[in-house]
Amino acid sequence: MAFQNLLNLAGSMGRFQILQIAFIIICNAFVLPHSVLENFTAATPGHRCWVHILDNDTVSDNDSRILSQDDLLRISIPLDSNLRPETCRRFVQPQWHLLYFNDSSSNVTEPDTEPCMDGWVYDQSTFLSTTVTEWDLVCGSQTLTSVAKFIFFLGTLTGNFVGGYLSDRFGRRLIFKFALLQMAIVGTCAALAPTFFIYCLLRFLAGVCVLLLGTNSVLLMVEWTSPQFQALMTTLFSCVTNFGVMVMAGLAFAFRNWYHLQLVMSVPIFFFFIPTRWLSESARWLIVTNKPQKGLEELRKAAHINGMKDSGDILTMEVLRTTMKEELEAAQTKPSLCDLFRTPNLRKRVFLLSFMRFVAMIPTWGFVIHRHLLKSIVFLEICLTGAVSIPANFVGMVLLNHIGRRTSQLFLLFLFGISILVIVHLPQEMYILRAVLIILEGANVAMITNSNILHSSELLPTVIRGTAYGVIGIAANAGSCLAPLFMILTMYSDSLPWIIYGVLSILSGLLPFLLPETKNQPLPDSIQDVENG
Repeated sequence: MAFQNLLNLAGSMGRFQILQIAFIIICNAFVLPHSVLENFTAATPGHRCWVHILDNDTVSDNDSRILSQDDLLRISIPLDSNLRPETCRRFVQPQWHLLYFNDSSSNVTEPDTEPCMDGWVYDQSTFLSTTVTEWDLVCGSQTLTSVAKFIFFLGTLTGNFVGGYLSDRFGRRLIFKFALLQMAIVGTCAALAPTFFIYCLLRFLAGVCVLLLGTNSVLLMVEWTSPQFQALMTTLFSCVTNFGVMVMAGLAFAFRNWYHLQLVMSVPIFFFFIPTRWLSESARWLIVTNKPQKGLEELRKAAHINGMKDSGDILTMEVLRTTMKEELEAAQTKPSLCDLFRTPNLRKRVFLLSFMRFVAMIPTWGFVIHRHLLKSIVFLEICLTGAVSIPANFVGMVLLNHIGRRTSQLFLLFLFGISILVIVHLPQEMYILRAVLIILEGANVAMITNSNILHSSELLPTVIRGTAYGVIGIAANAGSCLAPLFMILTMYSDSLPWIIYGVLSILSGLLPFLLPETKNQPLPDSIQDVENG
């Protein structure tokens, strides 16, 4: 915690922090939206079987001058239970009699049908092409549409396993640069993937990159600022994510081919890699990992950019060693994963934070993946959620700074749970009210995530913060995986899963009170800081 005295000498929020944070959030504006990119690139358009008489350009158009396209479709494609053309079957032979007889005619036998032997014709009114149309992921192959999403999620889980350790072992800046470059490469290559298997592999690597970049971005922002600005850091990080999603929705509206959108969202990341040579490593991390000379150089650099000319002379190795004597002594021993569970206070914090994230992610993720009211207008849905989330994040920051981390999470999770219980009992006729509540719930999800990230950052020591992030992230991903399984309960009652989501959210709001309040408290740097309270 003594590092805060050194940071005050260099300037805890000056030109240096503003430039560094601005660069980091601009990078994230292009990278983090990749987690929801498949809402556009993997959309499933309307489709039907390809039929010779209707879709073969070489067929004589003599009949088509007599018969309309609807007539040709009627004799080629059977109707489903909703009297719409079947998406996965066609007649073996054209059924000309259907032009003259009613379907209810009892003396007409059921005509033979077959699967789509020659491929499909896709509706291009919304998207000219998607990964679904690229590899025909419909009908018998429709389950593969969720495979890429699952593999991306598996990549984020892998990122949680290795990302925290790599960050604590090699530094925040190096892993940030690595993740940024890898994201540019795999994102660009995904647009050029020749097979679905290679595309899925690239999406897995993209999931790893998104997690690594997001985690190290938060660390580089929080560890360079004083406690009173840390809520602002996580709020800006969340806002830029929502802004990036809004920009992506606009780009998706302009670029209707999935590979064009994939390229537009990936190629600019290459240009962001060039300025990373001027990105500063966390001086806090350098000092607590026994690199005091490099940490001192970063502090002097920050002091110079911030215009703290006298502080540059005061920041000497002797001052640093005197101020952070205990931390430097503790840095002689390299921390490991086991150190998270050796001491009672840190062990308690890790277990409670993991359990809290696990319980909270079940209702929040369950809500996100089962929100359907605006689904038919995908561009509008994404834009509205992102637009409302930006001001909501600043409301969340005011709550964090005025009523504290624990009470804020209690309020937000209680509000989320109660709103779900209200929505599920509203009649379908009250469509506008339901839509408004669902959009506000989407903004609440952003505030809940933001407050949890901030509270976790302030409870964990710098020396092992990245590793702890990984452990807590694994618990959060486990909750996300479990969330859709509750929908199986709809066989008993349509509202039962939603009631469970609401109750779990309310209960998870009580868990932060088992942890210390961290409002305006300095970040702990060593495990001993945590044990000393």
